[in-house]
Amino acid sequence: MSSQPRTDAEESHANARLGLLFGVGAYAIWGFFPLYFPLLEPASALEILCERFVFSLVFMAVVLTITRTWSRLSPVLRDRRALLLLSAAAALISVNWGTYIWAVNTGNVVEASLGYFINPLVLVVIGVVLLGERLRPLQWTAVGIATLAVVVLTLGLGKLPWIGLVLAFSFAGYGLIKKVVAVDPQASLTIETAVASPFALAYLVHLQLTGALVLGHHSTSTSLLLVGTGVITAIPLLLFGGAANRIPLTMMGLLQYLTPVIQFVIGVWVVGETMPPARWAGFVIVWIALVVFSYDGLRQGGRNRTARRAVQDGIDEVEAPI
Repeated sequence: MSSQPRTDAEESHANARLGLLFGVGAYAIWGFFPLYFPLLEPASALEILCERFVFSLVFMAVVLTITRTWSRLSPVLRDRRALLLLSAAAALISVNWGTYIWAVNTGNVVEASLGYFINPLVLVVIGVVLLGERLRPLQWTAVGIATLAVVVLTLGLGKLPWIGLVLAFSFAGYGLIKKVVAVDPQASLTIETAVASPFALAYLVHLQLTGALVLGHHSTSTSLLLVGTGVITAIPLLLFGGAANRIPLTMMGLLQYLTPVIQFVIGVWVVGETMPPARWAGFVIVWIALVVFSYDGLRQGGRNRTARRAVQDGIDEVEAPI
């Protein structure tokens, strides 16, 4: 007995469910990174960063070969503006990855999570400054509350939370460039890693010549884990791309908090980082800012959907036969 074909509604529901699984998978993998990078010691943060670029490029070359999608690179390679923007994106993600790896391997997982908590707020501020976008009142309120959190953390801990700020601004800048250039995710990741890989290879050769390279000179398990940095970098990015094409941006916006929540839990209850009252106060204020920001996004999303339905109903009435 043959099964009945699925209706459009059933197909849409299945597609959305798959997108949700992809999104959760991507953000969860990113969240558990603090458990992976310490396994790569005694490799330095800079060596890990370089190998992450090189092996990500190798992995993407394999993916493009298996899927026979090398042609996706052609339009980008012919576009000088896109290449320049992706080169800038490669520079920003180098700063982001390098800072994050160093933070995790030096016991600063909680502050690293702060960067990804405030990243959405930094992104909207960059949109105002560079793109001339206008913020709604609640968005300004969220930004103001987040700024207060940074002040509280700075005064309470006696130092600027620079790790979180570097991660937030570098990743927000990276996201802004990706939004402007609008390139296929596979092509984008391949070109970004290709831009950075020559510099990464040069540094790895330097480490080899000076006898400081860990890859291939330590345990087999460490070397395999170093090679695996390419896989764990590419897979969540590919899952993210699959999710973004299947579920609404509002849902993606809420899912993104899964990563810093997991990182925060790992930092406090697995790694055992200290949480003095000033740090708790700062994080609580950040979370309040995110609640305000998320509420505004959900409310605006509902208004946009209502407006689209009203427009569609008007079109249907005009097109209806008399």
